[in-house]
This record gives sequence, C-alpha cells and structure tokens, in this order.
Amino acid sequence: MSARRVVITGVGVTAPGGVGTKNFWNLLSEGRTATRGITFFDPSSFRSRVAAEIDFDPEEHGLSPQEIRRMDRAAQLAVVSAREALSDSGLDLSGADPHRVGVTLGSAVGATMGLDEEYRVVSDGGRLDLVDHTYAVPHLYNYLVPSSFAAEVAWAVGAEGATTVVSTGCTSGLDSVGHAVELIREGSACAMVAGATDAPISPITLACFDAIKATTPRNDDPEHASRPFDGTRNGFVLGEGSAMFVLEELESARARGAHIYAEIAGYASRCNAFHMTGLRPDGLEMAEAISVALDEARLAPEGIDYINAHGSGTKQNDRHETAAFKKSLGDHAYRTPVSSIKSMVGHSLGAIGSIEIAASVLAMEHNVVPPTANLHTPDPECDLDYVPLTAREHRTDAVLTVGSGFGGFQSAMVLARPERSAA
Repeated sequence: MSARRVVITGVGVTAPGGVGTKNFWNLLSEGRTATRGITFFDPSSFRSRVAAEIDFDPEEHGLSPQEIRRMDRAAQLAVVSAREALSDSGLDLSGADPHRVGVTLGSAVGATMGLDEEYRVVSDGGRLDLVDHTYAVPHLYNYLVPSSFAAEVAWAVGAEGATTVVSTGCTSGLDSVGHAVELIREGSACAMVAGATDAPISPITLACFDAIKATTPRNDDPEHASRPFDGTRNGFVLGEGSAMFVLEELESARARGAHIYAEIAGYASRCNAFHMTGLRPDGLEMAEAISVALDEARLAPEGIDYINAHGSGTKQNDRHETAAFKKSLGDHAYRTPVSSIKSMVGHSLGAIGSIEIAASVLAMEHNVVPPTANLHTPDPECDLDYVPLTAREHRTDAVLTVGSGFGGFQSAMVLARPERSAA
C-alpha cells in the first residue's frame, strides 16, 4: 500500500507587521521590515534593544476576557492563527470524529512573557528571595507547562486526538509539522492542526542572548538591523509570532474540493552533536537532512525552485547554511533563489520554522520569491543568489525550507505542488 500523502489546506499567521496571512504576505512581497526599537518594556540596560514586535490586541481578534486572562501571549497567538487556518481550510470538523483530529505545536521557550511578568510580581520586582505566590495569576500552572499551549489550540478547534508539544529549539516549527505529517501517514489521524508559536520578547530572553552576543547591537537603525547574508551582519533580531496549518491526506482533501497549498513531500532532521550554540562551517548535518528530505520527496536537487533559508544573520549560521546548500544541491545551489524572511520579521525562535513554511507555501501560491531585506554588502563567503531587497516573480513548484537550532538541530522540509511530487 502506498504511503498517505499529506497536504496543507489551511494557513493562519500572526506575525510582526500585521495579524493574518494577507498582511503577512503583503509585508514579505513588498520587502518591508517590521523590526523596531523594543516597546514592551524599557530595554535601555541591554546590549541589543531591537525586536520584531506584533501590534496584537487579543480581544480584537476574537479572544474572550477569560481566554486572555488564562493564556500567555504565545498561546493567544497560536489560537488566533489556528482559528484562521481552520477557517481558511473550509474543513468542517463538526461531523468528524474528534479523536481523529490532532494538534502538534512547536515552541522553544514556552510562556516566557507570562513567567517573566509573574516572577516580577511575586518577587516584588526582584526584591524578595522568598516569593509570595498569593500574588500570582490563578492560571500560573499553565505557564509552567508548555503542553497547555497545545491543549488551548485543541479546545479552540475541537480536536480530541493526538495532542503534542514539540520543543527542539529553533527547529521546533519545522519539527512539529513534520511530526504531524507522520501521524497522518501512519493512520493515527485524519487531519492535524499543526504549527508553532513563541512570544519571547522579555527581559530574561534579552539577557540570555546578550550574554552570548547572538543578537545585534545595531540599535540606532532598527529597521535595517537584521541583515542575513550581508557582509556587515552582526547578529539576529529577536521576534515573536505564530503560524498554524491544517494538514490532511491528499485524496480526502481532493474529494471535498479543498484548496491545496502544497504537499509536504519530504522532511528530515539531524543533530551535529558538536556544540550547544556553535556550528561547524561545513554544514554537513544540514546537508544530510536536505538530502534525506529530497529523497523522501523523490526530487532531484534540480527540482528545487526556491530555498527559504534559516538566514538568522549571524556570521556562523549564514556561512554554515551556504555550505550546506552547496554540499546537498551541488551546482544547482548557484542557480536557485535563496532568501531569509528573518530580515523582515525577525527570529521568533521556535515559531519561525512554521512562519517560514507559511512564507514558502505563499511563495508557491503567488509564484513570487520574497526578498532578503537589508542585503546591500555582498559577503564573499556567502556567494549564492539571496534575492536582495526586492521580491522576484519566479515559477515555484517546489521549495526547500530549512532550520538550524541551538543544541545542533538541523531540519529540512520539501514542499511541492502535488502534481510535481511523487505519486
């Protein structure tokens, strides 16, 4: 029996620059940046004081006062994105067996904002060694248990099947969708709501990245601070956001006349077991993940029309990734457009892999490759076609999207039009 083929039929995005998939794509296709000086708190004591924040009013986007009180910001973003994805898919779950519909949700840092704020309250601004828990919100336990995020999404969409949180650092958003695909392929679910969320813009996160100098100190020019693959890059810009998808088996989606964005044709993940935050320049493990994903998709390297890069804007990541593309795709790497949307929406840690999947399927939908903003100064070590500054019309039938995370995680996914990929 041939393996079940899994497709994306619904997309929901809550990202910097505007809530909703349409606003997200408008930002990317116009090459605008959503990075700015941090407004959520006073960042004056930090080395890096820029971020990609979302102007997000949860009540305006359908959350009740009780939901707002109960959920951390990251959970709120996920629920709003999941509801958009389900509406976009047109899938009516009221007649489905709820035990056959599941949720997988990626997150790297969980309820960071809620925990940071609650510690400030119960410690009286850090002055108490022995905190007073009576000042905490009644739902503090939910902040401590990341599985509450997946539960919130499941309640929001009426799913009672497999419900899982995947936390693999900055590849969480790719890995959660990859896990959902496997659940459908093995027959454990008929549909999955999958994606990722993170809202990490908080003092504790800034302090952590300041300590290892991973984020950019370019505070005087927030709009142009994120510069993936540029010779003047000096660190990433922190972001926040969520992207969620409805995944279905291909034949079921076709039978109900669903709009199919893309098939998830191949996925693989590797770990380099090298260093907690460092990367070897040869890109070997990412290259292997790419090759395995291509094999699963039954696509030759020449079948890839666009690469949605991790492109964090750190010196080591961009060199590592460029080497991986060359190693896995050979000469075709030089003929393939590559871009990083982190130049526009920042790096939302565990969420960004799903946000980049959304960018990839929208690039296929519109046959437009989003640009790498702020790329003015070529780096001789990064010598591929990174689509600088301006979006490009380009026929896109198959996309490779990749992620790289602290701890050595390397993940790759191939998205393709169903008629292009293997039967």
